[in-house]
Amino acid sequence: MGIERIGVVGAGQMGSGIAHVCALAGYDVLLTDVSEDALATAVQKVSGNMDRQVSKGLITAADKDEGLRRIDTTLKLKDLGPTDLVIEAATERETVKQAIFEDLLPHLTPDTILTSNTSSISITRLASRTDRPEKFMGFHFMNPVPIMQLVELIRGIATDVPTYDACKGVVDRLGKTSATAEDFPAFIVNRILMPMINEAVYALYEGVGGVLSIDTSLKLGANHPMGPLELADFIGLDTCLAIMNVLHDGLADTKYRPCPLLTKYVEAGWLGRKTDRGFYDYRGEVPVPTR
Repeated sequence: MGIERIGVVGAGQMGSGIAHVCALAGYDVLLTDVSEDALATAVQKVSGNMDRQVSKGLITAADKDEGLRRIDTTLKLKDLGPTDLVIEAATERETVKQAIFEDLLPHLTPDTILTSNTSSISITRLASRTDRPEKFMGFHFMNPVPIMQLVELIRGIATDVPTYDACKGVVDRLGKTSATAEDFPAFIVNRILMPMINEAVYALYEGVGGVLSIDTSLKLGANHPMGPLELADFIGLDTCLAIMNVLHDGLADTKYRPCPLLTKYVEAGWLGRKTDRGFYDYRGEVPVPTR
């Protein structure tokens, strides 16, 4: 399965990052979204992030120009039909992902591999709604994509060996490291990371410590580069809640029950950095704890 053309669905933070690294690795990338503004913003963001890489000596100006040249955008999902590999990076809602694959199927070549960047949803279940479960995988990049070195590769129950090998080959060409995860709720990284974040929110909820105390304790006491509440804001509190719900529903264990305070913040629309308020308020020059 030779992969040279990659389609990316969703021009948000993850989709733009995936387009960025794939283009620099020499793949032709077609990025799609329902919003023209989102596509324009994504290309600007990729250009800016590549500029930072140039300034740090990680890539050359020629690498940047060549990478940007390899990225095309479209508002039409069907235009991804001729690509060799599709990476879906839409919002973390199963109904949305299912609808995307359903709309894509009539336009795909028989050999196109379908993958999802989902951080928690069942690959087997997503694959079962397509005409090619053997050519379907989880392809989970970490955020921010250009910086983080890990990609989780998740096989559904029907995923065949050539599909896995082809996707692993893409990870290798990107210069990243793959970790193979079984298809259980939240896979490896978020199975371990999200309960830690949820427990930090419980510590805040129960008054064990304030936002700054909790984050400082984990940064200095466990040598974490970012405190768990700061990290939750970076990821997006809605995404954290969605993953905790997947864990709670899929494993039926009370230890995965989302903290009520996390739910409350999401209900308020305080989703973290992307809305300028979460466990910190980002509207001023310096982030200020909200509790």
